[in-house]
Amino acid sequence: MKASVPFRSSGTPFISRTTFLQSRTELTVPQKVFFSRAKHAESAIDGSFSLRLVPPTLLAAEKEEAKAVLTLFLKKQGLSNAVAARTINKSDPFVDHLVSRLHSVHKSRYLVGRELTTLEIRDALIPYLETLLEEYGPILVDVVENFPDPPVKEKSEENVQKQPLAENSVASVSPSTPTVDSRKLKALARVSDVSPTGKLPSHIVYLIELGMELEAIREVIRKFPAFAYYSLEGKIKPVVEFLLDLGVPKADIPTILTKRPQLCGISLTENLIPTMAFLEELGVDKKQWAKVIYRFPPLLTYSRQKLKATVDFLYEMGLSADNVSKVLTRCPNIISYSVEDKLRPTADYFRSLDVDVALLLHRSPQTFGLSIEGNLKPVTEFFLERGYSLGDVATMISRYGTLYTFSLPENLMPKWEFFLTMVYPKSELIKFPQYFGYSLEDRIKPRYETMKKCGVQVLLNQMLSLSEQDFHKLLKKKMEKKAS
Repeated sequence: MKASVPFRSSGTPFISRTTFLQSRTELTVPQKVFFSRAKHAESAIDGSFSLRLVPPTLLAAEKEEAKAVLTLFLKKQGLSNAVAARTINKSDPFVDHLVSRLHSVHKSRYLVGRELTTLEIRDALIPYLETLLEEYGPILVDVVENFPDPPVKEKSEENVQKQPLAENSVASVSPSTPTVDSRKLKALARVSDVSPTGKLPSHIVYLIELGMELEAIREVIRKFPAFAYYSLEGKIKPVVEFLLDLGVPKADIPTILTKRPQLCGISLTENLIPTMAFLEELGVDKKQWAKVIYRFPPLLTYSRQKLKATVDFLYEMGLSADNVSKVLTRCPNIISYSVEDKLRPTADYFRSLDVDVALLLHRSPQTFGLSIEGNLKPVTEFFLERGYSLGDVATMISRYGTLYTFSLPENLMPKWEFFLTMVYPKSELIKFPQYFGYSLEDRIKPRYETMKKCGVQVLLNQMLSLSEQDFHKLLKKKMEKKAS
C-alpha cells in the first residue's frame, strides 16, 4: 500500500488512506453506477470498469478521498466550511459517481493491481469538477446534491443578456429549492405549447426549420430553461443571423446552439461583438470565426480577464504573435484551461523532459488539457520502460505531441506489441512516432502484410504515410530493383 498525502474530509480530522483502511473493514458496494449528464473532459478515457475488481476497503478509502477533493473544490469556489460540509453529507450518490469515474479513467492501473496516489486522484477528479463548474455555474451545489438528476442553471433573460458567463461564478451558490424541477417542467411545456391555430410556437418552428430536432430542443431546455423563454425576434434570430453573417454554415447552427444556448441570451452589441473584437486584437483570425465558434462556442462567453490571462501565458512561453493566433484559432478551448492549475504545471512537466514548450504548444495545444498524473506521466513511463531514453521521448514528443492523447491500453500497447513483430528497429519509432496515429487494423497491418508479400522493405514512414497509389508504386520500384 502506498502512503498518501493526508486530506481533510468534511467534518472529519485529517486521515490518510492507509489509516482509513486499518480502521474500516466493511463497505457496501453501490448497486448503481451513476453517470453524469455533463460533458466529459477531453482527457477522459472512454470505457466502463467493474467495481468488483476493487477491494471493498479500497473503495471506502477512495470514497473518503473523493469527498475530500470535492470539499476542497467547493471551498475554493467560496463556500463556507458549514455549507461545504452540508453539501458533502447530502451527496453520497455523486461521491459514488466520482469514484466510478476515477476507476474508468484509470482502469488500466487497477487491472494491473496498482493503487492510485492521492495526487493522482486529485488530478483525475479536479478537471472533471471544473468541467461541471463550467457547465452549471452557480447551481453546482444543486447538481451535486441532486445527482443523478441535476437541476439546471436558471437566469432571467435580463441577466443573461447583460452578463456573459463568468469563468468562476460559484461564489453565490444557493441551496437546492423544490421549485427548480417545476420551473424546468414549465419551460419544457413551452416547447409543445400549441396555439389556437394548431401550430407550435414561432421560435420552436424557427429552430426546427434550422435543422434542430424537437427532442434536441427539449434537451437544451432541460439544461438551460431560460432558452424556452427567449423571443424569436429579440434574441434567437438576431444571434443566428449574426452567426450566418460570420460564415457559419446553416447546418452547423443546431450544433452550436445545442452546445451553448446561452449565446442567444447574450447581448450582441454589449458582449458578443466587443468580445470578438477583443479576441481579434489578441490574435484570433477573423477569417476563421466560423470554424472557431463551431469548435468551441463557449469562447464568446468568457470574461476578457480570462481571455487575456491565457494569451499572456502563450506569449510568456515564447510563442510569436502569429503562432498565438494559430493556437487560438485551431484550439480555442485552450481558453477554458486554468493557467495556474493546468497550463503552467503542464509546461513545467514538459520542460523537465527538455521539450521545447513553445513548439509543442504550437503543434499540439490540446496536449495541455491532459492530466499530468493520469495521462502524461504514464505515457512517458511506457516508453522509458521499453528502453527509450528521456532524450528519445523528448524527440518523439517534439515530432508528434499528439502521442500523449492516445489511450495506453487501447492504442499504444496494442500497436507496440504489433511493432515488435515487424522488421523495424526501435529507433524507427523515434524517427516516426506518428506510427501510433494510424489505425492498426485498417492501415498498419494491411500495409505491412502487403510489403511482406512483395518481399521488399520500405521505411516505416513510407509504409504508412504514402497514399495507396504511391505506396504500390514504391513497392513495384523496390521489387524491380531487387530483381535486377
